[in-house]
Amino acid sequence: MATSQNLLKPKQTTGGIVAKIFSKQIVIPLIALMALVLFNLIADPSFFHITLKETNDGYNVLAGNIISVIDYGSELAILAIGMTLVTSSSGGQDISVGATIAIAGSVVMRVLCGENSAPTELQSSIIVAFIVAVIVSMLFGAFNGVLVAYFKIQPMVATLIMFTAGRSIAGWINENKIMNISPECSREFAYFGNNIPGIPVPTPVFIAAACMIIIALVLKFTNLRLYSQSVGINPNSSKLNGINPQTVKLITYVILGVCVAVAGFIKVSRLSTINYSTIGKDIEMDVILAVALGGNPLGGGKFNITASIIGAYVIQMLTTTLTKYDVKSTEIPAYKAIVVIILVVVSAPVVRQKMTQLKKKLTASKVGKEVS
Repeated sequence: MATSQNLLKPKQTTGGIVAKIFSKQIVIPLIALMALVLFNLIADPSFFHITLKETNDGYNVLAGNIISVIDYGSELAILAIGMTLVTSSSGGQDISVGATIAIAGSVVMRVLCGENSAPTELQSSIIVAFIVAVIVSMLFGAFNGVLVAYFKIQPMVATLIMFTAGRSIAGWINENKIMNISPECSREFAYFGNNIPGIPVPTPVFIAAACMIIIALVLKFTNLRLYSQSVGINPNSSKLNGINPQTVKLITYVILGVCVAVAGFIKVSRLSTINYSTIGKDIEMDVILAVALGGNPLGGGKFNITASIIGAYVIQMLTTTLTKYDVKSTEIPAYKAIVVIILVVVSAPVVRQKMTQLKKKLTASKVGKEVS
């Protein structure tokens, strides 16, 4: 009797182990990353070559395609943290990220430069400029959050307002002047977007790591994860359980505002200037794609920030790969669109249902063969 019962139990076959591995959400971005690594290894192994490059100031920094990936990918990773929370709680995405980056960057330059577009000395400390940018960005994030949470406007429609007006607002902040901070004025400001003397690794990598640690602690010691997922899955049920859906959504948009301020600060620090029309242009699409590539449902609910962060670096690696092989910047979005199409198709409920049915048939078939 015991033997027949054991026969009826499905054994943990290789296929079952593989299926279990592939059911993990984090596997999706990891597979995409491995595919890009394999492609570059075959096409041109020098893609992974890292060298020491001497800067104009006489100190050595790491250089290479991989360094570019972790450097510029850090901006996407920071933004992906906030976008993942917004997506989870509101079931939609904030498409005003690039425009709000322009506002945050403009605020930083305004505080540092004052009325002078090319100051001989900073008009305020860098820390003060960063704090003011964070506060302003949080307010704009709260504005989007209020429209979504309290006025119940679809997230993409609500954030379309800032997407349209954000860059104009950024220009107004500095009276449409192109603000510049020369090295003679402040070398320290450029450190945040480039390298600190004596440290070969780009500073944005450390800033991104700090953001990851902070959000990990927040999710561990607060109920933000539980509340965001609960509100995203069923706001009415969450309300019956004592959770305020409006407050949770508003908080996630404010957190995204903080992430935007950090990314905007890094961007203006890289060049010590700002171009209101191009800074952060289309970056919101890369961030949304990173969240989707992380396997997070774009309709809200459960999320995995680690997967989103990996997805951000995958998107940056894709961009760096396309740039290396001389793909025109105007054509790069088309290649990313292909990735979006694949993700949308794979995550479509119909496709997932078909895959589940196929898996059940294969499992039943294996059990039948083992019994016979």
